[in-house]
Amino acid sequence: MRKLLLAGLMMITVSSCQSQNFGSILKQANDVLGGTTSGGALTSDEIGRGLKEALTVGIKNSSSQASVLDGFLKNQEIKLLFPPEALKVEQKLRDIGLGGECDKFITALNRGAEKAAEKAVPIFVDAITQMSIQDAMGILKGDKDAATNYLKRTSSQALTNAFAPIMQEAISTTGATKMYGDIANTYNKIPFQQKVNPDLQQYATQKAIDGLFLLVSKEEQKIRENPAARVSDLLKKVFGAK
Repeated sequence: MRKLLLAGLMMITVSSCQSQNFGSILKQANDVLGGTTSGGALTSDEIGRGLKEALTVGIKNSSSQASVLDGFLKNQEIKLLFPPEALKVEQKLRDIGLGGECDKFITALNRGAEKAAEKAVPIFVDAITQMSIQDAMGILKGDKDAATNYLKRTSSQALTNAFAPIMQEAISTTGATKMYGDIANTYNKIPFQQKVNPDLQQYATQKAIDGLFLLVSKEEQKIRENPAARVSDLLKKVFGAK
């Protein structure tokens, strides 16, 4: 019922946007949905700032989780493994007694992701500043991961472009790039096997970003569902009114 009422009010927004300001429409929505807080109805500015703060909190928490030692390696949800097209390489090498080398590569790859995650916060935060009031309103009343999905939809390519050189440097520093090249080249010398591409950067970059987005979505869900996770008065007001 609450969603139907909200949908009706959004139709009012479209038909009367020239005669009412957005703040008054938000007040109507807040009153109908019973979302008035002790501080009064939410303003459009509060919703916008609240959502941006929520994403910033989530990103900082997620980056902190991912960038510690074993932040990727010991988290089975985001751990980086061999690229899908190279799983046959891993299996073949393990079969011939080179499992230790495979394990060293996986560790180095995840160390690279952990190192890159340290530098992710400003890149992600910059993307948040583009969020409009209309986007914020939709996110506030949306699904549990609406804010994370918005961030994916609007900034994934820019984030990939910015994150790629960081990840490349990180996996080079940890030795993952050289190890994977050596593993792929060793495998490519085995007769009658389809050769694999030893380039690791694109795969590692995308998997590291996917892992960070997964952690961000978990942080967003906590802020939406757990009052204790709302670490500021603004977050308590915005998400308490949902």
